[in-house]
Amino acid sequence: MPVDPVPSFAQLGIAAPLVRVLDRAKITTPTPVQAAVIPDAAAGRDVLGRAATGSGKTLAFGLPVLGRLVGGRRKPKSPRGLIVVPTRELATQVRASLDPLADALGLRLVTVYGGSPYDRQIKRLRHGADLVVATPGRLQDLVARGACRLDHVEIAVLDEADHLCDLGFFPAVSEIVSMTKPGGQRMLLSATLDGDVDRLVKMHLHGPVTHICNDDADQPDLDHHVLVIDAHNKIEAATSLLRANPRSIVFTRTRLGATRLALDLAERGVSTVDLHGNLSQGARERNLRKFRSGQADVVVATDVAARGIHVDGISVVVHYDAPTEHKSYVHRSGRTARAGSSGAVVTMTTRRQLGAVAGLHKAAGVAARHHDARTAPDPMTAAALALTGETADRRPAAPAPPSRPSRAARPRGSGRPSSESRSNRPRTPHSGTARSGTARSGSANPSIAESTQPSSGGSRSGATGPDERRRQPADRRADVRRLEATLDPVPAQVSRPPERSADVRTAPHRPAGTRGSGKARPKTKARWTSAQRRAGSKR
Repeated sequence: MPVDPVPSFAQLGIAAPLVRVLDRAKITTPTPVQAAVIPDAAAGRDVLGRAATGSGKTLAFGLPVLGRLVGGRRKPKSPRGLIVVPTRELATQVRASLDPLADALGLRLVTVYGGSPYDRQIKRLRHGADLVVATPGRLQDLVARGACRLDHVEIAVLDEADHLCDLGFFPAVSEIVSMTKPGGQRMLLSATLDGDVDRLVKMHLHGPVTHICNDDADQPDLDHHVLVIDAHNKIEAATSLLRANPRSIVFTRTRLGATRLALDLAERGVSTVDLHGNLSQGARERNLRKFRSGQADVVVATDVAARGIHVDGISVVVHYDAPTEHKSYVHRSGRTARAGSSGAVVTMTTRRQLGAVAGLHKAAGVAARHHDARTAPDPMTAAALALTGETADRRPAAPAPPSRPSRAARPRGSGRPSSESRSNRPRTPHSGTARSGTARSGSANPSIAESTQPSSGGSRSGATGPDERRRQPADRRADVRRLEATLDPVPAQVSRPPERSADVRTAPHRPAGTRGSGKARPKTKARWTSAQRRAGSKR
């Protein structure tokens, strides 16, 4: 069956100045999501798109937005285009991708996000902006200050809409979109579309054209691995893995964990920078710039960097702390194998957490090869891992722990042997069982053996009624005392200490008003209050 040729950007209706900028960046062929979204977006329709991370969604909505803003009049504090993103890193990435294109068309682009001074952003908005790329929180603050108005926004784009909702920005995003121009164009694109995203679509998109570009042919070339380690040598295994794959991103669950891991790796000779929410915006940009330029080989980040980091040449993504949901796994893993390249994803876990990681991979729809850190190839390069290990279906099942019999199935009186039985000392018999009576039948003291046998009145050996069960502990203690006295007598040369008297001495009677010495406490002089003095009576 013949395959339809992929159209060029010029055939999709992109302006010639933009095509020349793309050619200089060596972007000549549209990706599937770009070829699907650009025609409808350029025609002014509402668009709902879903595509894998790293598939080119930024240009898919950025090119038609810039094309539709050309020729308009710029006004102070009133942008005509708006792109809402969840994180500062993603805002920075969108600005870096669209800035050269906006300059080619004579358009002014302004970024608005937290962690940066208000004055600089207010000044840029006052000078006029055609397109604003913003995070929800800072944009709401500027609108409340009167530094930005949204009633002139003709095109509104929600990038990574599912992450916006996951971070709790659904009310803010809904309010922002409601403040834009009625009847304006709205576009919503993300790697996953679920949860509150459906509410946003129903509330703010009108007859959207839906494009799903997650076909198997469009999936990135990714190899997934699971590295099973022991908890005490996790940092050593991570160091060996990162030394073999220097251009890597490591994800941790917490910001403190990212800082500690970066310090530990640096102490072991791995040039590392960290990236998380505890850092200022300047520090985050500086660390990311070091990683891009090659001054640092590894970046340790939290999920804040899972959306927005686009660095070419990342070979391996390491989940030092496995994520709790499959969407986070997908977005973390999308930092490698971007724009048609290949990559590897390694999840580090202990044997106890292996089942949870397997469920995570199943939910994400990926198949991983399992490796034991003790027998993994050295060095652990991505190519070596791809040739070793076992797939999940061939991985031998872990031996089941020995089953413990239920309480009902256990014979009465059975249990863990005592220290005396392990040292070949005589085993203490248990009343209520036939075995405990017969085991002592050859004893030197037959009266003791007879006393431990069950009574003949029972219906069956070992069967006891409720009343007998209540008497068992006392009877058993008495039998044990008799046996200890017979089988383990006290040597003659050792004198047994005298037993404490069982009588109870009563405390001497103390008359009222006496202390511990028995002496009577002196009486204190009665006190008078002012009210009592007036009434003429004592308190």
